[in-house]
Amino acid sequence: MIGWFTARRAQFALGLRVMTAALAALSVALALRLPLPLWAVLTSVIVTQMSVGRSIKVTTDYLIGTIGGAIYGGVIAVLFPHASELALLAVLALAVAPLAVVAAINPSFNVAPVTAIIVLLLPSMTHSSPLESAIDRVIEVAVGAFVGLAVSFAVLPSRAHNLAIAAAARMLDQIAVALDELLKGLAHGLDSEMLHRLQDGIGEALVGLNGVALEAERERVARLAVGPDTGPLLRTLLRLRHDLVMIGRATVVRLPEDLQSRLGAAQTEVRLTAVAYLRGSKAALVRRAAPPSLDEFEQALRGYTEAVSLLRREGRTRDLPVDVIERFFMVGFALEQLHQNFIDLRRCVISWSGAQRASFGRSAA
Repeated sequence: MIGWFTARRAQFALGLRVMTAALAALSVALALRLPLPLWAVLTSVIVTQMSVGRSIKVTTDYLIGTIGGAIYGGVIAVLFPHASELALLAVLALAVAPLAVVAAINPSFNVAPVTAIIVLLLPSMTHSSPLESAIDRVIEVAVGAFVGLAVSFAVLPSRAHNLAIAAAARMLDQIAVALDELLKGLAHGLDSEMLHRLQDGIGEALVGLNGVALEAERERVARLAVGPDTGPLLRTLLRLRHDLVMIGRATVVRLPEDLQSRLGAAQTEVRLTAVAYLRGSKAALVRRAAPPSLDEFEQALRGYTEAVSLLRREGRTRDLPVDVIERFFMVGFALEQLHQNFIDLRRCVISWSGAQRASFGRSAA
């Protein structure tokens, strides 16, 4: 049970922040005697996000959309009187349609159509003027936004940089599992369904990591967090995924038994050392520690390359079908690319650990 709570501490922290933001926003709204405290509370809940960086983005967008929608909706309400139901429908269409187009072009204005609707329709319920409705709406949203943002900073704040590291670590673990299966598949082949299953999860993880990385960079630019640029780590993980795609294509065609018997041991050593390196890098990234050594993988890769060279000198690849020989050499190219990306991964882990670049030798140069 303790482990279950520990694994979800970020979610529980978010729940506490949201609850605190809602209570604080309601208290402030009541103290200021705002006409509709509801909007302050709702806004505070909306802007309180998983990380500080995301809260800043949501708060900025919500304020931009609210101010823009309030100004436009107020102007339309004043310029076009709408005493009858038919006139109200026409004015509502005139207010919503342009803002919906603007919101489709720029997502920062997503809330603008909603604000314009409130500014137009609320006066008929509260018996206030459109101008008063627009001003009240902006004040209520501003109170909720700033309360939510303050709570995001003050109550168990979660930095996007930490979330980015956690997301990158999960992706490295997925890459290690996929690489293990793909390199095993060189011996017996893999069907397309298995390949898609291995790749889809990594693609989803990469999309999530992209979003968190943007939030982390927003924090770093605003000097709310100190840490390395997430760009190199993100690009390295993307290239590692491309390596998996190349290796996956090679596993579709199975090599002849005589070649497998000659390469099997070398391929197994490459597989074991590559997977171990990925998992070691994941652990080092999470602990902010120095990266694992690349020596074992490089030695295994040299052994595989020498085995392939020996087969070529013996002429064992001359009579292979074209599709088989293409995939045979694709594996070698993909493993060399994997090696280069392992070196980049090592640099990334070192930058996140705070270790000096001089701490590793030629293999990372």
